[in-house]
Amino acid sequence: MEPTGRRANVDGSMSRSVRLRRWQKEALDLLEQHGEPDFLAVATPGAGKTTFALAAVIRHLAAHPRHQVVVVAPTSHLKTQWARAAAALGIHLEPAWSSIGGDLPGDMHGIAVTYQQVAANPDALRRHSGRFMVVLDELHHAGDERAWGTAVRSAFEAAPQRLSLSGTPFRSDTHAIPFVRYVADEAVPDFDYGYEAALVDRRVVRPVYFPAIGGFMEWTAPDGTTNAASFDDALDVTRSSQRLRTALSLDSEWLPTVLTQANERLMELRREQPDAGGLVVATDQDHARGIAELLRARHRVTAMVVTSDDPLASSRIAAFADGNVPWLVAVRMVSEGVDIPRLRLGVFATTTTTELFFRQVVGRFVRHTGGLARQERAWLFIPDDSRLRHYAATIAEQRRHSLRRDWEKGERPELDEDPTALDDVPGEQEQMSLFQVLSAEVTNTGSGLSVFDDDADLENADDDEDTSVPVELPPPPPPGRSRSLIATDGRPLSEVKQELRTINADLARRLARFAGTTHKEVNIRLNQAAGIRRIADATADQLQQRVVEAEKWLASL
Repeated sequence: MEPTGRRANVDGSMSRSVRLRRWQKEALDLLEQHGEPDFLAVATPGAGKTTFALAAVIRHLAAHPRHQVVVVAPTSHLKTQWARAAAALGIHLEPAWSSIGGDLPGDMHGIAVTYQQVAANPDALRRHSGRFMVVLDELHHAGDERAWGTAVRSAFEAAPQRLSLSGTPFRSDTHAIPFVRYVADEAVPDFDYGYEAALVDRRVVRPVYFPAIGGFMEWTAPDGTTNAASFDDALDVTRSSQRLRTALSLDSEWLPTVLTQANERLMELRREQPDAGGLVVATDQDHARGIAELLRARHRVTAMVVTSDDPLASSRIAAFADGNVPWLVAVRMVSEGVDIPRLRLGVFATTTTTELFFRQVVGRFVRHTGGLARQERAWLFIPDDSRLRHYAATIAEQRRHSLRRDWEKGERPELDEDPTALDDVPGEQEQMSLFQVLSAEVTNTGSGLSVFDDDADLENADDDEDTSVPVELPPPPPPGRSRSLIATDGRPLSEVKQELRTINADLARRLARFAGTTHKEVNIRLNQAAGIRRIADATADQLQQRVVEAEKWLASL
């Protein structure tokens, strides 16, 4: 969303003319006409769901200046990502909000929380929800556990507006997703914008190509049998999983060979786009670290590793997104929602083979950054496993969440034909110590599947055509109950407040040391001087006032 100009309203405030993609404008207009509390917008990853939602938030807050917004996201990293995107448009969200005390920040437009936070204390949000606009990002996560869906419904059922977003609107179970309309047991969106439509519109998403790498693998199964098969051989679900695990092992040559091919392609891309990045999706933490070491040892390239047990994972992802490191190796941390536009190439090196996860990974590579269509291609190297090959060939097709399965009618498919089947075979895990990789080698370089029927469409596209449309947006009201006087310099107010809290903490330690009193007594005096009960509830102005009072006290010693 790019501002194109300003004009004065009757009350003297300034509206903004911005340019939105056509689908964003259509969805925004449909939302305005909808008239119901719930609106589900389904749009392919990379299409700009966040921009659409924030435009809707601005309109809602301008019409209801006493309301606040709550964004619910799947992960802590995405809370921060939402806060930064919102701040760029003058909307300030607090991603560090805690339900302890239950109060909302007085100088912010709202908060960003995770589904897990909502489930932990839905009542803390429920008592304010009558004046909330709620944005539910990747809403299908609300069905991750039955308790989560119940908590989300309890927390927000009184909200006057609930805007639900999803890029992969289906689940691998029959848990109902709250606030979603079902017709004949199928989830029905109020607006739908798929990957195929986005490709047709140009300059919205990248075309993704899927080099499917064949191989011949040999392994000893947990039952003691020796097996040998290529990806072309038909195997049952257990042997298929073992074959894939063998290919992805660092003890054989299949994965190192694929990484060599992928690194060579990435280096070619970096000659035309110096910051082009690659992502390897690994099976587990040890696997991720081994892949990073292999890239360093064999190709002398740097790979940043991000694992779920790393407390700095979110900041590492942000550093990679803003930096120039060639490779990122992750397990599940970058599977959904994470915005890293410079990613141009990936390697699918995980044994997680559900369709939902595969689509989420593909979504990391489709974000268009404004270049020519033929220069914005992306590649995801995949094992030539029949399931992955099928997902790649049908990536442009939309899936919908269903509350009923075909097998409930007595038509249950075979497990290895079920796209939502579990990746791990029940009862196998305790025997995996007996599993042994013997060998794995690449047998072809991949067919390069593409969702484009004809690559000539890319070469002949009118790359200079601007298909965005101008939209008038009102100015957002002052955040919270009062306008902060603190200069943010375009940064999220939440980050400025965190800096002020850090400064306050340092001043309190110095005062306790030099004044010869306790830390608690220092905080009580400074809080009283600033008119606050707790640091966590303080506005930016109150935090600044507390700094002033602390500095005066220090100067008097």
